[in-house]
Amino acid sequence: MVAKRIYLAGPEVFLINAIEVGENKKRICLKHGFEGVFSLDAKIDFEGKTPEETGLSISKANEELIKSCDILIANITPFRGPSVDVGTAYEMGVAHALGKKVLAYTNVKSRFTERTIKALNGKVKRSVDGKIRDSQGMFIEENQLTDNLMIDGCIHINSGVLVVEEAPADQVFTYLAGFEKCVREAKKIPSY
Repeated sequence: MVAKRIYLAGPEVFLINAIEVGENKKRICLKHGFEGVFSLDAKIDFEGKTPEETGLSISKANEELIKSCDILIANITPFRGPSVDVGTAYEMGVAHALGKKVLAYTNVKSRFTERTIKALNGKVKRSVDGKIRDSQGMFIEENQLTDNLMIDGCIHINSGVLVVEEAPADQVFTYLAGFEKCVREAKKIPSY
C-alpha cells in the first residue's frame, strides 16, 4: 500500500535552516506512515531565468506538488504581520478546492483580533456602529477566531483540525508539537 502524501505548507521555507526543518517534518510524517512533501523538494532549473521567471517557476512547481498529495498540513503561525503567510493561505485554498484534506496548526495562542490591534500599535477605536476600526476606518474582525475568518472557515469546513500551541519565543517557526498532532489527526481521515 502506498503511503498518503502530505504537502507541508508554511513559512519555514524562509528560514536559514529551511531544509533541516523540512526534513524534521518529513521524519514525523514517516513515523506515522505518511510521506511528507516539502515545497523545497521541487526540482526546478533556475539556470538563465530572471527573478520573475524564477518566482513563477516556484509557484507552478508548488501547485504541482500540492496536486500530487492527498493532504495538506499548514503552519498558520502569524508571519510578518498578524496573519498567516499569504502563500500558505493560497496553498490551503488550492488544496481545499482540489478536494484535498486541509489541517492546520499555529504556534501562537493569541487570537487574530488581538494580534491585529497589536500590529496597529493599538491605534484603533470603537466607532458609532460598535465596531473596532483602524485609522483608515476599516473595521477589525472580532470573531474570536485563530486567524482571518476565511482561514478558520476553510479548516472548519474541510477537516475541522486546527491545533493551537504556544511555542517558546525562540522556536515560533520551528516548534513541531502542533504539527505532529496534525499528523496524528490525519491518520484518522478515512481513505478516499
